[in-house]
Amino acid sequence: MNSVYTPKQLELLRLWQTNKLKRINLLSGSVRSGKTWISLVLWAFWVETMPKDKNYLMTAKSLITLKRNTLDLLTELIGAQNFIYSLAQKQAFLFGRKVYLEGANDTRAESKIRGMTLQGAYCDELTLFGEDFFTMLLSRLSESDAKLITTTNPDIPTHWLRKNYIERRSEIDMLLMEFLIEDNIFLDSKYVKQLKKEYVGVFYDRFISGKWVAAEGVIYGLFANDKNRYTIGNVYTYLEETNQSIRLVSFGVDFGGNRSATSFIATLITNTGTVIIADEAYIKKELNPDTLNTEYAAFIERNTKLYGAGVTRADSAESVLIRGLDLTAKKQGLRTKVKLALKRPINDRIKITLLLMAQDRLKICKNCIHTIDAFASAVYDDKKLEDTRLDDGNMNIDSLDSFEYSIEPYIEQIEHSCLKRRD
Repeated sequence: MNSVYTPKQLELLRLWQTNKLKRINLLSGSVRSGKTWISLVLWAFWVETMPKDKNYLMTAKSLITLKRNTLDLLTELIGAQNFIYSLAQKQAFLFGRKVYLEGANDTRAESKIRGMTLQGAYCDELTLFGEDFFTMLLSRLSESDAKLITTTNPDIPTHWLRKNYIERRSEIDMLLMEFLIEDNIFLDSKYVKQLKKEYVGVFYDRFISGKWVAAEGVIYGLFANDKNRYTIGNVYTYLEETNQSIRLVSFGVDFGGNRSATSFIATLITNTGTVIIADEAYIKKELNPDTLNTEYAAFIERNTKLYGAGVTRADSAESVLIRGLDLTAKKQGLRTKVKLALKRPINDRIKITLLLMAQDRLKICKNCIHTIDAFASAVYDDKKLEDTRLDDGNMNIDSLDSFEYSIEPYIEQIEHSCLKRRD
């Protein structure tokens, strides 16, 4: 047994073996600390001892996240003969017990579990859930000796999970076990050293040090302190010198309004997962639809001639303007299709950018002066309780938004390249 588990994991299993688990059992801490792996082992062991005629639930931010983070891993851990699942039917069978599968990705999520009576539940990455869903889930855990097993990385100190549950854990029958990357004795030391380099600022504090801290100060400190490290002259000269090639071209559009600017960004992703901001347009004046379409067409034509065809992702809040861009692209035969930006959570967008910077996999052409300035000057809003990038009308958020729109659809591919490279 000792050769399979880390000391921290053994400590958790002994609590289960001695009947010392609580109603709520939260495993919090850094990435790659072994908490998700042991949480699934514990979940499987515990469910196997529970009644077969009761109901169980596994949930994450979305069903896709649930599959990626837990379902496939659980299958590997205990074998397909003991765990079989269907995302289409949103249910699984774990040691013969029926397990419902749900996502908690919007304000309507809590209605998905309303009416359930549960013996047990498993939640992945709990800080990503809404409090309404979690409150409803606890009310559904109404069977005798019902338990929740859940994992999370730390977030802001004022997060509902920390304020309303962790800080009150002695009052509400809750176990908190904190895991650090150093607890995972099976990780190669070189890998750990490299992984620690890939997280900076608040993300290092949370995902490596396991601290519940607020985001503050300069966001892209690596860039602000050494712009030359990330800037290049000519795209093709850089590609030749580094033996890379263009794999994908993507365009981002953020529309101006009030005191903000209209921004176009041309982004290239190479065969190694390096992201290059190749060109920008930054228009700090009001544009009527005709002028906007003309400026956009010129930008797309210029960049597709240089780098090839690519999809445009435009701010989804401006549907009328997007239709104008799409019509312009079709009429003029531009080598692009115009689609809505995904507009993922801002912290997901910041996190992937910081990861690229930490790995020297973000490059910006020196002619993109507005984008360079935007990265160097971006800061967190110290007046907000949640992580928020300051947008006071004086900061250039527009270039950052348009860049992020251009890479959002490819974040998983970029992350995969980063993971592949560091392993």
